[in-house]
Amino acid sequence: MWDNVELGACLASELSFLLEPSDVIAVRERPLMLDCQVQGDKPIMVTWRKNGLPLPTSPQVRVLANGTLFIQNFQKRREGGDGDVGEYDCTAQNQYGLLVSRKARVLLASLPKFHTHPASMTVDEGGVARFQCEIHGVPEATITWERNRVPLNTSDTRYTLLPKGVLQVTGVRRLDGGVFRCVAVNTANTRYSQEATLNITGGAPRLYREPVILSGPQNLTLTVHQTAILECIATGNPRPIVSWSRLDGRSIGVEGIQVLGTGNLMISDVSLQHSGVYVCAANRPGTRMRRTALGRLVVQAPPEFLQWPQSVSRPAGGSAVFTCVAQGVPEPHLIWLKNGKVLTPGNNIKLTNNNSTLALTRISSEDEAIYQCIAENSAGTNQASARLAVARATDLPSPPEGVTASGLSTNSLQIVWNPPPANVSENIIGYVLHIRKIGEPDGLELQEAISKGTFRHDVTNLEPATTYSLFLKAYSPLGASQQSHTVVATTLGGVPTPPTFFTKVVNVSSVQVLWELPSKAGKAEGFRLSYRRVPHAAFQGPVQLPCHVNAYTLTNLEPGGVFEVRLVAFNGNGESDCSNRLVSLAEEGVSHPATGGDTPCQCRDGEASLGSIVIGIHIGTACIIFCVLFLMFGYRRSLFCSKGTQDSWGGSRDSTGHNGLPKDGAAPQVGGPTQCQVVIEEHLSGLPGTGTG
Repeated sequence: MWDNVELGACLASELSFLLEPSDVIAVRERPLMLDCQVQGDKPIMVTWRKNGLPLPTSPQVRVLANGTLFIQNFQKRREGGDGDVGEYDCTAQNQYGLLVSRKARVLLASLPKFHTHPASMTVDEGGVARFQCEIHGVPEATITWERNRVPLNTSDTRYTLLPKGVLQVTGVRRLDGGVFRCVAVNTANTRYSQEATLNITGGAPRLYREPVILSGPQNLTLTVHQTAILECIATGNPRPIVSWSRLDGRSIGVEGIQVLGTGNLMISDVSLQHSGVYVCAANRPGTRMRRTALGRLVVQAPPEFLQWPQSVSRPAGGSAVFTCVAQGVPEPHLIWLKNGKVLTPGNNIKLTNNNSTLALTRISSEDEAIYQCIAENSAGTNQASARLAVARATDLPSPPEGVTASGLSTNSLQIVWNPPPANVSENIIGYVLHIRKIGEPDGLELQEAISKGTFRHDVTNLEPATTYSLFLKAYSPLGASQQSHTVVATTLGGVPTPPTFFTKVVNVSSVQVLWELPSKAGKAEGFRLSYRRVPHAAFQGPVQLPCHVNAYTLTNLEPGGVFEVRLVAFNGNGESDCSNRLVSLAEEGVSHPATGGDTPCQCRDGEASLGSIVIGIHIGTACIIFCVLFLMFGYRRSLFCSKGTQDSWGGSRDSTGHNGLPKDGAAPQVGGPTQCQVVIEEHLSGLPGTGTG
């Protein structure tokens, strides 16, 4: 996305640090230099701060031409000040804003007295001896040991020296006895501990003794890439076997793992995966007898950025969003700076997602600045920056012109636009195409970056017979142009399916037409609705409606008329077959669908509609005849039942002729049919399916 790299052409000139100050330990009366190298549009002014306040310069403290801070003679105390110890950072400023470096802690090298001295001890021959001294030096002191004021011979594998000031002697012999002391050395000083005596008792019977852990692992908190040493020294008879495991059951691994002496575990270059509780076990050989000790290793990691804020240019009144995602152990805390000052939410400034997202709205020229994301935890700090440029409309390129689009295949479109004038094209760094299906929300819009020299672009992986809207934006280092006019194009693959629709009489002169929208967005660009009064041949309209509309009301129709309503869907490939319906306004609230309902028609004027009328007339006539026959048959049955039983009917039929008169001039019998009944019966006998029986 060009939105994320729209200032890419200017990154080389963007204000940024090439080298930031780092933590350092200074030596009294020695020179000290702190680096601060910056790149960006000149002129650039570099200044330094100490403990958050501007650092006054003097012949002893000055800023070199390359931005480096030079302190002639580092002092613990200075006249009128607290000395040179503290937190330093440098600031770089040019016409676009101000940038602040990470903080560097400057400490004075020192080596105070020993915090813990070794203690004298007596050990049986063949046993284990352990001496420990502790001193807190800056920087950390290197500790060695002496026996009888002579440096200890560490080539003997029975002697193990741990960096924190521990001396272990296993399989003690008589010649190991003597006076021991430790020697601590760093850049500030050299110190000697008090002396401790190792006495060896000999000739003691070698009795069985259960395993005992003399010193187990201590809890450690380290930073990644440091070295962890977990101590475990055990004694017993027979000599116990020391082994290591993790309390969570995970494997300790083999890479970077080393055993010092008879059981101390050293992990070189620790990582976050090494955090956990470690178990030291002292086992009696050949048995399950064991003693254990636990120690927790916590590995911390300084903040690292997973996502950096990106420089952007936005027009006045617009909005900008900067995102800063950092990881570390413990979880880093994020703060934002604007030109070196802490940014607090309010007015047009909003911080969300645990301060990882900075949103600026209603941008004005006052918001133009360098914004920094500072990530901090107990293991360190990190910073990332981005610039917000507020562009005026006159500074932005004109929108692309002459934009057209057409279907190339069932899954691709081609968009073409005019090259910009020569005096404009120099400032354009690229284009962004915005494309979405007709009918889909803006949030589902797709965007494609296009190089600056391209004025014809093919969009692929689209759906067949689907209509898309497209527009372009031109980008310069200052930001984006207004969008071009929107064009509509349809991939090849056919016209839409005919729409299914219904009609509803609103009143004597209005009909509402409702239809179903396509199940997939973009399958229809829109709809065309037309109508005519039967039997007129000419249709009114069409009314063209967008793809998201599914209802329309026809008004000012002639009361009492019969109308044919026609609806088609269309896209860039043409119109669908039409669907039509007949509706009568003779009776309010009643709709009369044409024969076949919503079936597609060929839309030839007059044919379908007149045929429907003829069929309708025939059906109506048949219904009337059926009703008359039903009434007449019912009347005939009631008369027969009133004149006598079925037996008397049989006698009458035997004594009458065809015309109902008595044979041989006989008088009519009581209970026989009357003349009216005979006439009705004969009339019925002349119809299909009726008779006199």
